[in-house]
Amino acid sequence: MPEAPRDSTVEHDLDLAEKNREILNFIEDVTTNADDVQKKVLCEILSLNANVEYLRRHGLNGQTECDTFKKLLPVITYEDVQPDINRIANGDTSPILTSKPVTEFLTSSGTSGGERKLMPTIEEELGRRCMLYSLLMPIMSQFVPDLEKGKGMYLMFIKCESKTPGGIVARPVLTSYYKSPYFRDRPYDPYTNYTSPNETVLCPDSYQSMYSQLLCGLCQNKEVLRVGAIFASGFIRAIRFLEKHWTLLCNDIRTGTVNPLISDTSVREAVMRILKADPKLADLIHKECSKGSWQGIITRLWPNTKYVDVIVTGTMAQYIPTLDYYSNGLPLVCTMYASSECYFGVNLNPLCKPSQVSYTLIPTMCYYEFLPVNRTNDLAVPSRPSPTSLSQTQHQELVELVDVKLGQEYELVVTTHAGLYRYRVGDILRVTGFKNKAPQFSFVCRKNVVLSIDSDKTDEVELQNAMKNAVTHLVPFDAHVSEYTSCADTTTIPGHYVLYWELSLKGSTPIPPCVYEDCCLTIEESLNSVYRQGRVSDKSIGPLEIKIVEQGTFDKLMDYAINLGASINQYKAPRCVKFAPIVELLNSRVTSNYFSPKCPKWVPGHKQWIHCN
Repeated sequence: MPEAPRDSTVEHDLDLAEKNREILNFIEDVTTNADDVQKKVLCEILSLNANVEYLRRHGLNGQTECDTFKKLLPVITYEDVQPDINRIANGDTSPILTSKPVTEFLTSSGTSGGERKLMPTIEEELGRRCMLYSLLMPIMSQFVPDLEKGKGMYLMFIKCESKTPGGIVARPVLTSYYKSPYFRDRPYDPYTNYTSPNETVLCPDSYQSMYSQLLCGLCQNKEVLRVGAIFASGFIRAIRFLEKHWTLLCNDIRTGTVNPLISDTSVREAVMRILKADPKLADLIHKECSKGSWQGIITRLWPNTKYVDVIVTGTMAQYIPTLDYYSNGLPLVCTMYASSECYFGVNLNPLCKPSQVSYTLIPTMCYYEFLPVNRTNDLAVPSRPSPTSLSQTQHQELVELVDVKLGQEYELVVTTHAGLYRYRVGDILRVTGFKNKAPQFSFVCRKNVVLSIDSDKTDEVELQNAMKNAVTHLVPFDAHVSEYTSCADTTTIPGHYVLYWELSLKGSTPIPPCVYEDCCLTIEESLNSVYRQGRVSDKSIGPLEIKIVEQGTFDKLMDYAINLGASINQYKAPRCVKFAPIVELLNSRVTSNYFSPKCPKWVPGHKQWIHCN
């Protein structure tokens, strides 16, 4: 198996260009030999875990052949392995899933599928994740030169961790990384030279962490060459924080003191090592932030910024116009594809348009399989029914990494070093190309994030497309939807879809009710034929409703989720809500509501048949 890039702590003598070449050669090697690498990865996982209870339970008995593995091991969801995970969480130290001790659980995003899941991990897996991080900047440096000559202003946050009954730490994957020696004790590397001191990142108080990181970023504004956060929504939240608190930050920079609201001693000391009184910089910040428009504020405050590093794929795509507004159209860069289960791949063309982002899966990270899915009426569903347990035919349909077909969509299935075997991640991916023998995928959506009243099922991609069509009605009024979510309201008979919109209003002309009603109808016209049949023929679905909510509602929603334990790093506004307290919160902030004025168009039969007649 090709070797991963050597640890920078050992190879101090390598200059940066040579390190970059080594990493790029590694990518070339593993993608060229993807099939062999994958076979060796699976053999390694099965050999190391030959005697674990889970594999013995399914009759593998130490065998490492790929065909035997596929014949004996079922394809599973979290619910299938949850009893074993619960045993480990409750203190069972026997080798249930992995021969290595489970050192911590990584908690999945609270809004990704609606349930926080515990993903077991082992000590070696952290090194594997860090290896993927080490690939990012050598790739980026091919497109943007001299990044080593400045700093990155990345807004990074931790969440307070918890412990399982068995005493195992449970925390989000990024908190695990930030608290690890790989981050805290990292040697100097120009590519991990951030404006935020470690103390500001590791501060558990999100207000103090945000404030101090922005303060440090402003103090070093001329050195900043790249800015970013994990999700686009998080970065926009930081800009809004700056809009609210720039006068306080400006005063700190003018006087060389830290606001008393920052009470964490270690944070204050870390900031004071950077902060120096700078009236000239304070004047610049005051001048730019007090202007009526914040268009291009990123390049106005951080003038040397080359790009914005955030995730803008999937549902994050709705934030692209806002990011373009704040950044003056800087490139929006998505660098990697990862989850709590495992880190997967990298974007080899990082300056591509957000709509063209594709990730090359790195064959050393885990063993990959792919379940073909069909998209009927824009709905991603398995190629056959039975979404939770697969039939024998469906098992046979799974393909390996090198056997996927261009243009086909698949659900990702992984076997990891940390004890997940043939695990359905829940992501739907589309094959867009190949790097040597390794496929490249675009992220389509998360499976099972849907609205449903009757037999209709609307996934987040279809909803996003319908939204895109509807908001065109707001353009003449210089308004746009800054955030939205939805729910299936079954308190009415029949039930109906409800969309909650938070608006950004720049124009002075009031929006008449008929415009919102047109938005409702446009959404319905954009939904699939099953939905429209339910509205027109079956009468099983009521008119779609749009509820306008107060400004700041989605900030309240995020605060609520964080208070319940969601990670600020991983949080993204849910596109569908079912939890009653969240629905109540949204309804409590509704200022007006509108219904679709008539039924959408629908005729029997498939669209293709209609076109042929």
